Amino acid sequence: MAERASSDRAESASDIRVGVRTRTLSESRLRYIRQLGATDIFVDHADTEEEPDEFNDRDGSNTVAVGRDSIPSVRELEAARERVESNGLRLTGIQSLPYSLYGDIMFGREGQEEALEQIKTLLRNLGEAGIPIMGYQWNPRGVVPMRTTPAELRGEAEGTAFDLDEIEDPDELAPGLDRRYEEEEFWENYERFLTEVLPVAEEAGVRMALHPVDPPVIESMGGIPRLFRNVENFERAMDMVPSDNHGLKLCLGCFSQMGEDVTDVLRRFAERDEIVFIHFRDVVGTVPKFNETFVDQGNFDTVEAIETLDDVGFEGAVIPDHVPKMEGDDDWRHRARGFTVGYLRGVVDTVGYQ
Repeated sequence: MAERASSDRAESASDIRVGVRTRTLSESRLRYIRQLGATDIFVDHADTEEEPDEFNDRDGSNTVAVGRDSIPSVRELEAARERVESNGLRLTGIQSLPYSLYGDIMFGREGQEEALEQIKTLLRNLGEAGIPIMGYQWNPRGVVPMRTTPAELRGEAEGTAFDLDEIEDPDELAPGLDRRYEEEEFWENYERFLTEVLPVAEEAGVRMALHPVDPPVIESMGGIPRLFRNVENFERAMDMVPSDNHGLKLCLGCFSQMGEDVTDVLRRFAERDEIVFIHFRDVVGTVPKFNETFVDQGNFDTVEAIETLDDVGFEGAVIPDHVPKMEGDDDWRHRARGFTVGYLRGVVDTVGYQ
């Protein structure tokens, strides 16, 4: 009874919920997330390069593997949702699509037709299974580094970092490319993607959520345009094929890296009703040099950001994205993630009671 009463108070205090991204849906992971007081689960795709996890589910029974030629069926998605719900949580969405699934579309190369059909199938299956969100990004993978030498944080914790000066020649053609790509060419490929998939998302009742390019540095690296590097390009993306089922996976850390006032960004896209969910993290510094840090440090004020979300009437999940590596952490960084969830819950509840 005490646990339920506490949960009710938290939910009544604010429409902002605190969620978690995870690759495995093992019973122990879900119990831990429930113990933290988080409510929403976003499933990570099967590619461990972006964010490692202690993923040892060789038979796939404790995860939802999303990737090229690996689209979960409706029944698989329903089983995952039921597993999550049985632990007092909600399966809110797919955290992101792996590069292996969207890369051919982004470059407009052979294999894009098959990839488009697989993404459409995923959207239909998500809708039928009652999972309302599909996050995605338009970020080239495996061709330019996302991060360079890590930074030391308080107490010798470790945070990821990026320093453009550490890249020998950012203009050098990336491995595997035979030419440079023009920005308008990438915009054309992106428009075709939206034209193809958004009608399916609308029919399925699934909201697609676009993440910024990371790191949001310079217009092109390695001969590859980096479209979603500023606020204006996000507005262009949203206006290109207008749809109520398209919005932002608004990563506060990325906009902080850009040097933007994150409260202005939140208000700007809230007015457009285009915030689907929030990646909540921060950095010290801005491009071309920054490092990620704890949620209670960084360029912007965490309390002010939550107050802004509350003020604009945001109803949805904020989730820790990348977190530092703390003493005794596993690959998923369970201790740092637990600290972040607890800190965000405290701020959300406090703001909600004001």
